[in-house]
Amino acid sequence: MSTVMHRSAELWVLMQARRLGFGRNSLRRPSDRIETALLWCALIAALLMIPVGAAVGRSLQTFLDASAARQRASLHEVQGKTLEGSDRGVPAVPGAALPMVRVSYVDPQGVERVGMRSVVIGTKAGAAVPVWLDQSGNIVTTPRSKSDSAALGGTLSLFTVLGSWLVLWGLFRLARVPLDRRRFREWTAEWQTTAPRWQRGQR
Repeated sequence: MSTVMHRSAELWVLMQARRLGFGRNSLRRPSDRIETALLWCALIAALLMIPVGAAVGRSLQTFLDASAARQRASLHEVQGKTLEGSDRGVPAVPGAALPMVRVSYVDPQGVERVGMRSVVIGTKAGAAVPVWLDQSGNIVTTPRSKSDSAALGGTLSLFTVLGSWLVLWGLFRLARVPLDRRRFREWTAEWQTTAPRWQRGQR
């Protein structure tokens, strides 16, 4: 069984090598050579999209880090205390991962205030949590962390590469359509020439 599988693997590798244009083949037509050239162009473009996707992801990460740094520069971070636990809390918005709970905090003017802040599910009442405030002392969304920016940048890189590969594959398949039609016409013409001689030889 293993010998058969090994032989099948060898045949598959040989077939792919011939498809890429390796080895001599007297039966290869001009349309086959064009298809091989298009395939090589697609493969090279696919490889080049890897560093392009990485550059796009790094650009997004740099932009998000700079935006978060500007937010931190215009906001104030203080320590707050939860007035209720989030054991039974539900997200304020459908699909959100974190529930909202009431927290008490002291704004930069020294006034004790109460507001709502998202916390991790399971946070107990009386727990200390960081709170970000705007110039008016109101609670605002926590600026994005570097790890979140890196995750978003990596996700964009991955989707950029995978999306470009999908487009390249689609373009290659479309480019094969006229080549297949041309090969079919050539095969039909050759069969019309060969069939009468082959049929006379069978009589």
